[in-house]
Amino acid sequence: MTQTPPVPALAFVASDRPEAQAARLALIARYGAVPEEEADVIIALGGDGQMLETLHGNLRRRTPVYGMNRGSVGFLMNDYDEDDLIARVIAAERTMIHPLQMDAWTESGEVHTGLAINEVSLLRQTRQSAKLKITVDDRVRLEELSCDGCMVATPAGSTAYNLSAHGPIIPLDARILALTPISAFRPRRWRGALLSHGARVRFDVLEADKRPVSATADNFEVRRVSRVEVRERRDVALTMLFDAGRSFDERVMTEQFTN
Repeated sequence: MTQTPPVPALAFVASDRPEAQAARLALIARYGAVPEEEADVIIALGGDGQMLETLHGNLRRRTPVYGMNRGSVGFLMNDYDEDDLIARVIAAERTMIHPLQMDAWTESGEVHTGLAINEVSLLRQTRQSAKLKITVDDRVRLEELSCDGCMVATPAGSTAYNLSAHGPIIPLDARILALTPISAFRPRRWRGALLSHGARVRFDVLEADKRPVSATADNFEVRRVSRVEVRERRDVALTMLFDAGRSFDERVMTEQFTN
């Protein structure tokens, strides 16, 4: 005899956009809601930024998040539809993601740590280009990269800033990180590298006093850094839910064949 899956307890969060707020009220009226700490699934309403904010706010509980697009960019979101939400959530495919840890040392010697679901990026703070030395697994790979910046992107983040900087799109199960330059000036033809998900990347900022650089883990920024180290946190696993047949991997595949 087939058992009916239990009805999950839902919590609803939304971005500040009016359409997201209106959707939250409509869905709560239709399906009810519990506080986030009591939820089996969190429904995130908005764009990709809201999905990232919800995942970051859920690092301790690690409740699965099902997003619906009520924003401008929705690569990480499902299509919005008020009907059959419970059935969609129960049938949804699970995607596990692992964030990056950024340890950033400032010129004054302070150390700041942040987690990034999309990418850790270094960016020049002034009109002068940044100069970075790049070390991977204790071996110097580039003595000097002159650029606007550089990033390490997760598979989940490979379709975000990384793609805009002409980095590769990475399937989630590839266990690969993208090391992507931002407007590289010298070496001019360097287009970045694909690294094992276990790689440890270190950036040393050259001429930091004259060419200041900031480091960002998603939306957590540290200014005037002298050194940044990046590694994957495999011990932290977050779950996103996608409608059956519309998994993240399917979206990645579709994106690669879209003009």
